[in-house]
Amino acid sequence: MFSRAFRVRSNTAIKGSDRRKLRTDVAAAFPNLSAEQLAELIPNKEELNVTKIYCHKGEAVTVYMNNRNPILFEIEKALYPTVYMLWIYPDLLPAFSTWPPVLQKLAGGADLMLPGVVVPSSGFPQVEQGTLCAVTLLGNRAPVAVAVATMSTAEMLAAGMKGKGFAVVHTYLDHLWEYGDKSCPPTLAPLVTDPAEKESAEDEEEVEGNEPAISISTDPSQHLDLGDLSLKEQDSCGVLKGKEELSEHRAADTAEDANTEVQQEAEDSRTPQEQMDALFNQCFFHALKCKVKKSDLPLLTSTFLRSHMFSCCPAGQQLDIKKSSYKKFSKFLQCMQHQKILQVKELNKGVESIVEVDWKHPDVKAFAVPEGFSSAQDSRSEEREQVYHAPEIIPLYGVSAKMIPLFQESGHKKGSILSSSEVRNIIINYVKTNELVDETNKNFVKVNAILCDCLLDKSEQDEISHLKWDDLLSRCLERLQPLHQVTFFGQEPVVRKGTIEPIDITIAQRSSNKKVTIIKNLELYGLDPQCVANILQQKVQASATITPVPGTKDRVQVQIQGNQIHHLAKMLLEEYQLPRKYIQGLEKAPKLGRKK
Repeated sequence: MFSRAFRVRSNTAIKGSDRRKLRTDVAAAFPNLSAEQLAELIPNKEELNVTKIYCHKGEAVTVYMNNRNPILFEIEKALYPTVYMLWIYPDLLPAFSTWPPVLQKLAGGADLMLPGVVVPSSGFPQVEQGTLCAVTLLGNRAPVAVAVATMSTAEMLAAGMKGKGFAVVHTYLDHLWEYGDKSCPPTLAPLVTDPAEKESAEDEEEVEGNEPAISISTDPSQHLDLGDLSLKEQDSCGVLKGKEELSEHRAADTAEDANTEVQQEAEDSRTPQEQMDALFNQCFFHALKCKVKKSDLPLLTSTFLRSHMFSCCPAGQQLDIKKSSYKKFSKFLQCMQHQKILQVKELNKGVESIVEVDWKHPDVKAFAVPEGFSSAQDSRSEEREQVYHAPEIIPLYGVSAKMIPLFQESGHKKGSILSSSEVRNIIINYVKTNELVDETNKNFVKVNAILCDCLLDKSEQDEISHLKWDDLLSRCLERLQPLHQVTFFGQEPVVRKGTIEPIDITIAQRSSNKKVTIIKNLELYGLDPQCVANILQQKVQASATITPVPGTKDRVQVQIQGNQIHHLAKMLLEEYQLPRKYIQGLEKAPKLGRKK
């Protein structure tokens, strides 16, 4: 969760009554803490602050700070300890150990897979699915991560120690740890439960002169060895060799084979959903850095995804928003907007556009273009060649207040959304259930009181006693609220009110008897007006411009010299595969005369 930078929203001091409430909440969440420990953790007079932050995916998190170190964080009213708190109370949570090289993957945002968990001779602690657990490194009891068990101990063993065992929420070296003093984990000797091991441990203590089991170093020059993990303290003892990288020197001989397996497992430790999230982030920053220019704005979000992000996708991989944690591209862009990377506005009804991009944002500047891609903005022709996928448009109907009596028998209420086939089936079932089919002529339906109120005008109610099936169904559809569902390629379906406006093509006459072709509503079909103008200009070698639609705000139209309806028809119908029923004005094409 904190593997990427977060944004601080507010930071305030916690007052007396709020401290008491927090102490009560912590006592309920962690009943193992004594009254003295609670008083030490949440003191009455010392500095104690609450900070509200937004994570990179948009989650709102409350962080509680003691002496400028985060000790607790709260997500959806659930309290979690930080590693700073667990270093003070290392036995607060049931702990599971892993190999030191795995820490690098956990700090990068990966979850802990079961092959990476070390099985102790004394056995695992007994936990249930959803239990909050600590993750330690082999040879040191100081926790380095906080995680939630995805299955019970019995299920882990029954699964043969395969699959994801723990969903990691916070680790040593992540950005929440960086928000504190960046101190290193203490060296805590493992608890010895086996009598033989205990005697051996006592003998070692005598040989070593009874050195203390706990040692916390604040000397930046001191070298700290956590099992097989070498950390060299620089700055606040949290900077690793290079840029906080973990050295993986000398794995223990007895764990060499297991270590190899763990490292291979760690490479694939991210779930498919997390991998898709990472791919979307990579393609997003790549597109902003290399594909989009300021002159392209405002840019349709659908065009940005289809023409820019898709072209940044590595070979052999494919962007699919449904397989990500965002589920909708609009939600993904909202997260980017929370981070102040860009700004999205609905310039046209139901159509969103990117109106502003902060190319100086640290995340954009820090992004490195993957190998095999050119970082120069030389992809203009490539963008135009991107395959356009016509949206899937399905007419839908909403149950209006007047039609409720007719639809309530089938369990529907006001605002229920139905397809035409669903409406048809509901009406047929209603007629058959209420025995309204005319016995003498089954092509007719008898009009009862509900059908009369819902489908007949006042002037017809005394005159019409029977309706043909077709008339019955058409009247029903006419009286329902019109809606439509639009599904763009790679995006979630969007339901909009009313019927979709067609692409409107008109011919206007300008001064000196010159004609121009005007095209409106391209955005509704996922077409970028600027892109269409550029393509038309190249095809017909005529001037094409983008102008505001008269009488509207933030809507644009394409205007090109001459009557270009023939070229437009070929592009929209043949190249873009748009159904003819969604294009208005093709009949105004000039008639082709014989050449003399």
